[in-house]
Amino acid sequence: MLKNIQEWILLLVIFGFTALLGNWAGYNILPMTAIPGMIILILICLAGFIFRELIPINFPSIAYISIIGVIVSMPWMPGSEKIVEWTGEVQLLALATPILAYAGIAIGRSWTDFMKLGWKTVIVASLVMLGTFLGSAIIAEVILRFQGII
Repeated sequence: MLKNIQEWILLLVIFGFTALLGNWAGYNILPMTAIPGMIILILICLAGFIFRELIPINFPSIAYISIIGVIVSMPWMPGSEKIVEWTGEVQLLALATPILAYAGIAIGRSWTDFMKLGWKTVIVASLVMLGTFLGSAIIAEVILRFQGII
């Protein structure tokens, strides 16, 4: 388990560093301002991964991470105001970018395996990705127009 924890820490630090750079480049939030929030997010993720290994229930780590994140940000939790303030300095898209890049690399590494499934699978996967993108864009457009943001 110690080897897993070391790997998780390394991966989370790499993601965190990349997200800090994206946060700085995309939102002009200096890394020194966002570091406390990033450390909190990394610790929450690490705790979720550890709980996933320790608790013998077949429950995904993202669920543990979400539950921990909600609990530590509840108003009745000591220090929640600071946690919310610090994590508010880390923008969601700055976090999503390195994760999506990693997913792209992971798919790219197994592209030959993916191609062995046949050309129909490539077409279906492309249509699913296109549909997901267009669906997300339409939902965002409707919600942002409804809120008067655009």
